Amino acid sequence: MSTLPSGTSGTPAVPAFRFGPSALLTPANLVTLLRFALTLPLLTVISADGPSWRAWVGWVILGSTDGLDGWLARRDGTTRSGAFLDPLADKFLAIGGLVALASQEIFPWLAVVLIAAREVAVSGYRTWAGRRGVSIPARWLGKMKTISQLVAVGVALCPLTDRPPWLALTVLWAAVGLTLASGLDLLRHRWAGGAAMPPK
Repeated sequence: MSTLPSGTSGTPAVPAFRFGPSALLTPANLVTLLRFALTLPLLTVISADGPSWRAWVGWVILGSTDGLDGWLARRDGTTRSGAFLDPLADKFLAIGGLVALASQEIFPWLAVVLIAAREVAVSGYRTWAGRRGVSIPARWLGKMKTISQLVAVGVALCPLTDRPPWLALTVLWAAVGLTLASGLDLLRHRWAGGAAMPPK
């Protein structure tokens, strides 16, 4: 990443990113789109195999790409399209994996419904706020809940940790707690900001 030279006033150098906020075809976005494209085939494997090395390795590889596109975005410059697509890809992968395991009666549907309801509610709230010109950035607790969801599915898929079943269930319910807490934290932070939303 190159930087612009600092001015005579002694101000620090400003990073010169490869892409501006409105860019679409960036390396980070391409990785995100690849995650979308590979999620359905992976969910098909999970539905067919259940806990297996094939499903677990695929899950670890695809889940790890979240960190890759984040690193690329920080290197090349964040974009509005990336800010929208990246969390959407996370939700698609995580909820898809949870649903696949619930359909096999490995995970309880109640836990999956609680997580999915939170994700839909927060996404709807972000959309509503965005239409009013208010950006709601991701909170660190939101990233933690995504990681916990991915880990819960990974523990249930790995042949070394899928038994006893209480181990994966413990991680799952911890993920449910983090997911609900992150939703409340986002709303609390938004209300505590005190900034009124601009009119439509």
